[in-house]
Amino acid sequence: MNGRVLHVVGTRPNFVKAAPVVAALGMAGCDQVLVHTGQHYDTRMSDVFFRQLGLPRPDTDLGVGSGSHARQTADLLVALDAELAVRAPALVVVYGDVNSTLAAALAAAKRDIPVAHVEAGLRSFDMTMPEEVNRRLVDQLAELLFATSPEAIGHLAREGADPARTYLVGNPMIDTLLTHLDLFDPAAARTTYELPERYGVVTLHRPANVDDPQAARAAARTLTEAARALDLVVPLHPRGRETLHAAGLAAAPGVHLIEPLGYIEFMSLVRGAAAVITDSGGVQEETTVLGVPCLTLRTTTERPVTVTHGTNRLVTHTEVVPALCKTLDAGPSAPAEGPPLWDGRAGVRIARVVTRWLEHHD
Repeated sequence: MNGRVLHVVGTRPNFVKAAPVVAALGMAGCDQVLVHTGQHYDTRMSDVFFRQLGLPRPDTDLGVGSGSHARQTADLLVALDAELAVRAPALVVVYGDVNSTLAAALAAAKRDIPVAHVEAGLRSFDMTMPEEVNRRLVDQLAELLFATSPEAIGHLAREGADPARTYLVGNPMIDTLLTHLDLFDPAAARTTYELPERYGVVTLHRPANVDDPQAARAAARTLTEAARALDLVVPLHPRGRETLHAAGLAAAPGVHLIEPLGYIEFMSLVRGAAAVITDSGGVQEETTVLGVPCLTLRTTTERPVTVTHGTNRLVTHTEVVPALCKTLDAGPSAPAEGPPLWDGRAGVRIARVVTRWLEHHD
């Protein structure tokens, strides 16, 4: 099998999704290059994930860092174009919907290099979300479209995607979760962060919730009120750290602000939580499989399968506390039957398609 596969990753969710794909292609004997854009550059958001997930060290770290959407995407385009020129891959694999994903797909398209999009077809139908813009554009550029759920296949079909290029493969993020499940230790996490038996986990990083000081104040008020019902541990994403601190969240009784965590440490907290409050897409999926009640502080989700097959519920600020109290009154429940093909073998299915594609495009 000839042809090099170049993976582009840049953020925590990318690392979690890429790990099983890289591993499965490695088992198939594929020539691979891993490029880290540096979009997440904090050690706790980046390096620790490579160590814990068994990802090989990146062949290149572009070190792009943060900035406005326009500046970051422009810097990524320039850096990735140079990398593609040197590496000359047969296929570029991109993950999710971050700026690194869009920049890599666009840079590859300009050089007439085919692109595979892992997590294709997700739609929130909210074009004010930068991620929605990114994922729609990437799907238009991609040669291979790997979908995590049946409704994603439907979205792609309605947008005119060729069914021969579209594959329902399952969810590689869940591959990673199931692979490491035995390492998630809620008791150790409670001890480390001095939490009571029942606690909640909060992750907020969407611009609509943390970028604007007024939005951050609204989020802080909501969490302060929620913490009266349940102690909340909040690993603070670099995005939103200053605005949430300025909004007074650190002073709220029952709120435990901590630094960003590695994958194992974070998932240990989530596994033992009585509830999770989040605006993250990936956390909606992880809680679905773990059977942890999830309140998503958004008006839309690109992952409706987590609502229909899982434990997820969309809530507004005014709905968070009533929904949380109802969840606590109901007590723990067994994990629901997961969505189709969320069985830990998505990476293998993706690798099978990619290797077959490479054989036909020598």
